[in-house]
Amino acid sequence: MRFLPVFLDLKAGPVVLIGAGELLRAKLRVLTAAGARIRVHAVDGNHDLGLGSEDASRIEIAAGDPLTADLSGVIAIVCAGAGDVGVAMSARAKALGLPVNVMDDLEHSSFIFPAIVDRGDVVVAVGTGGTSPVVARRVREKIEALLPARIGELAEFIGTFRKSINERIAEFPLRRRFWERVVDGPIGAAVLAGRKAEADASLKAISDPSDFARADKPEGSVALVGAGPGDPDLLTIKALRALQDADIVFHDELVSPEILDRIRRDTTRVPVGRRVGKPGIGQDAINKRMIEAAQSGQRVVRLKGGDPLVFGRGGEEVEALRAAGVGYSIIPGITAGLGGAADFEVPLTYRHEATRITFLTAHKARDADWSTLTDTKMTVVVYMGMTAAPAVRAGLFAAGRSPETPVGVFARVTRPDAQGAVGTLRDLPELVRRIQGGPAILIIGDVVRHAGSLRRQTPNQIISDLLDAAE
Repeated sequence: MRFLPVFLDLKAGPVVLIGAGELLRAKLRVLTAAGARIRVHAVDGNHDLGLGSEDASRIEIAAGDPLTADLSGVIAIVCAGAGDVGVAMSARAKALGLPVNVMDDLEHSSFIFPAIVDRGDVVVAVGTGGTSPVVARRVREKIEALLPARIGELAEFIGTFRKSINERIAEFPLRRRFWERVVDGPIGAAVLAGRKAEADASLKAISDPSDFARADKPEGSVALVGAGPGDPDLLTIKALRALQDADIVFHDELVSPEILDRIRRDTTRVPVGRRVGKPGIGQDAINKRMIEAAQSGQRVVRLKGGDPLVFGRGGEEVEALRAAGVGYSIIPGITAGLGGAADFEVPLTYRHEATRITFLTAHKARDADWSTLTDTKMTVVVYMGMTAAPAVRAGLFAAGRSPETPVGVFARVTRPDAQGAVGTLRDLPELVRRIQGGPAILIIGDVVRHAGSLRRQTPNQIISDLLDAAE
């Protein structure tokens, strides 16, 4: 490690910035974003810095030669697009013991600019010793994806209480344990979820911080997490963090192996879902096991395909958790209807053509009131519809929907083996037979005419469709 990461106190004095053109303006944007006071020497004489009035109040346009300028009180010197002036300025800065950076010139720099992740009070700097800024930026992007958006707010929140709590806990190890429990428990989760008032009240309600820190039994919680329709890259950042933090994950049978691979390796995995025609452990048993795990102090994730609150019984699980007094959070996922629409290019709404969407499950197809689904400007998305396809067709026919209504059957959406078959309501059972296994959704309505269906079909399906068309 050639360069030691340090954080410069920008309130201690101004930074001198020397250079020209877009290179100077780029460094100026970095420094102003950090709140620095800046003295700018534009060696090309162009003082159009492209900044707003709020930033301009902290910038001084300096006249004269930077090589002879007064550097009293200056905390650092930055050269960007300064040419030979930058090299000469480096020598002067080093003679005065001032930190200096000459852009893309390690030989004449005593410090370098890292790639920065800025979350307010939480700042992460990524460096490669100046050898590869692109690699540093890529690492920064990965870190940005993993860090909660409100992690800076959590640090600020702790900062407001730190002095008063530390005065009440004499032993340093106990202080550390106290703050670990705050950060990792429901209080920290409330701040990260944007419920700062709730977190504030909870922390103030701790009557004895030492007892809180000594508590042997950690506080458990449950996160109801939407896994999306199958593509692991469609997991939300928040869902990924929950999977990495979990002590135990109760997952549906339909959650793809690629998503299960995102769970931390030492996390306990418990399959609790069921497939059509196969028994599961039952919702009451799932609720009981989740609650018991949380009450034992574990961080629990209930991982569901799609979205927890769209035909996923998430509402029932929330009611059970509330009744048991267990802390919980809900992390939405991309539901299969939206994933399938995107995967096969079906616009669920279309100007002048489809102005309403209805999502329904086919489990109760025989008892559904199909008369409410006959509007030709309504797109109907049917979940788990393969087995019930004949009943769906019969119900819509009986209600008066045209046999020529466009229909698509889309299976295993967003996954590499996704399949689609497009036709009319009359042909629905045959379209289902073309699909090699579920899970699948049905999309019914004029918008299906816009589908890019052949894009994901197998060669055999394409040949079959072409032969049908030829006939």
